[in-house]
Amino acid sequence: QVQLVESGGGLVQTGGSLSLSCSASRRTFSSTGMGWFRQAPEKEREFVAAITWDGSSTSYADSVTGRFTISIDMNDLAVSLQMNSLNSEDTAVYYCVLGRVSLRAPGSYTYWGQGTQVTVSS
Repeated sequence: QVQLVESGGGLVQTGGSLSLSCSASRRTFSSTGMGWFRQAPEKEREFVAAITWDGSSTSYADSVTGRFTISIDMNDLAVSLQMNSLNSEDTAVYYCVLGRVSLRAPGSYTYWGQGTQVTVSS
C-alpha cells in the first residue's frame, strides 16, 4: 500500500499564491511519477499537473499553464505545486496522485492523497 500525505492549501485572495506539498511512503514498480488533480464543487475531478520521478518531464492543464509549477524531490518522494496568480476558478480540493503520469484520466490512478482545500476569495 502507498500512502500520500498532503500539506499546504488554505485561503488566499485573488492574485495570491499558495504552495502544496505531498510525500509518498514509497514508489511502485509501474509508476512513473506524481501529480495533482483537483475537484471543484459540483464539477468532475480534473488533471492539474504531473512530473516524472527524475523531474525531466512535466505536464500541465491548459488552465494552469504559466501560473502553476510542479517540482519533485526524488530522494524524499515528495512533490510540490507552487500556485501563483490564483483566481476563483482555482478553488477546489486538490489531490496528490502517484502512478503513470502520462495519463490524465482520474481513473488511471490507484493512489490518492486525502485532499487539501484551496479557496480563493475575491
